[in-house]
Amino acid sequence: MTALPDRVVGDARTSDFGWDILTDLTDIGNRMAGSAGERRGAERVVAAFEEVGLRNAGLVEFEIPGWWRGDAAIELSGAVDRRHERSHEVIALPGTPAGEATAPLVDVGDGTDEAFEAAGDDLDGAVAMVTSRTPESHGRWIHRMEKYVNAAERGAVAFVFRNHIEGALPPTGEIGYHNRPGPIPAVGVSKEVGERLARLAEDAATSADAADHLDVTVEVDCRNEPATSINAVADVGPDTDEAVLLTAHVDAHDVSDGANDNGAGSALVAEVGRLLASVEDDLDTRVRLITFGSEEIGLWGAYHTAETTPRDEIACVVNLDGACSSRNLRVGTNGFDGMRAVFEAVTDAFDAPLSVGETISPHGDQWAFVQEGIPAVMASTTSDRSGRGWGHTHADTLDKLDPRDLREVATLIAEATYRLATPGDDAAHGGAVEHRPRDEIRRSIPSGYVQELKTGGRWPYDR
Repeated sequence: MTALPDRVVGDARTSDFGWDILTDLTDIGNRMAGSAGERRGAERVVAAFEEVGLRNAGLVEFEIPGWWRGDAAIELSGAVDRRHERSHEVIALPGTPAGEATAPLVDVGDGTDEAFEAAGDDLDGAVAMVTSRTPESHGRWIHRMEKYVNAAERGAVAFVFRNHIEGALPPTGEIGYHNRPGPIPAVGVSKEVGERLARLAEDAATSADAADHLDVTVEVDCRNEPATSINAVADVGPDTDEAVLLTAHVDAHDVSDGANDNGAGSALVAEVGRLLASVEDDLDTRVRLITFGSEEIGLWGAYHTAETTPRDEIACVVNLDGACSSRNLRVGTNGFDGMRAVFEAVTDAFDAPLSVGETISPHGDQWAFVQEGIPAVMASTTSDRSGRGWGHTHADTLDKLDPRDLREVATLIAEATYRLATPGDDAAHGGAVEHRPRDEIRRSIPSGYVQELKTGGRWPYDR
């Protein structure tokens, strides 16, 4: 049985409000952290908050280490002379320094620890190339930042990140995080360019003919300098000190419209806020709606909120990211069983599918809260595409999404948020949602993610 009144469920299933916001966000174009487009995106969300009468709607600014894209190129010399410089072939990775390096290319495959160990001393003084893929047999997803740091620490002079999805789609994504800029130039290349580089590198490595020798020059032009990012905020429900946080990130990489990652999440936050406003008097706990800035470059907006809000004033966090690739909900619970119980009850009530991940993961804005023991989940949707699919490429556009999926997800998230903001004694209504000790979270993080966090300078437990 649903907790929301039937009229609200019916409204959610027929509304165009969220889709209109998503359309406007994608029409902005570049919403890179610290850019004018990111601010325009946040302002559009605030306008939506104000349109439906939410309280305290406004913008919160904070400082970030900004990054500004210039040109990038890969030039081949030796067995093949060719230059790749078009945006569908090669792009710089955010957080890279400007610079140029020329060296033989070493293909490190998927960039697992085993692959780096196998490459050994060959990486010293070389250009390292890895794919965006994580093998299915691997116990966890390997972030590009970890692959980049491993390459740099083994002496590589440049880093090439090649997509494993076809379609002339060079992938972007942060490699510096809180250690900007990184130590060596870094670029993303399309699968097609990457496969050529891998083939030529293998030919050079296995041939005794000096004519098969291949040098690769990586060129990057960019700026690393301070910038200002922004969160959009509003409240619905009673004026309680404690709040349920419903969040998403409004920033997107500058090469992309950021439709599913994460315009859809920001649109859903506003749409759920509109739905809850119609039952505001029923809520026992305030719902704080936030679209964060600067998620893509290190969760800066989420960290700003976590560090400026007393821990005991956050009941729990529902973070939306990549939540419109289908209508099949996935929730990463980070081991918070009380949050899982709510989402299981919601999907049971709507006879909707649900997939659940229990592992504590540092990927996504919810991590800024999880690391402190605050109950927080990431809600997304599942699709048949491998890895990020269109995400982090210029193909993350509105035409890939369906308004019916957005409405379905909005219905489920509104129901879950309503239950969390009207907690009862039973688990289905949030009665089992509890904070966990910070030390307990630290001990529960899988060893692979401990390695990643420490490798990237993001381990939060040394302070």
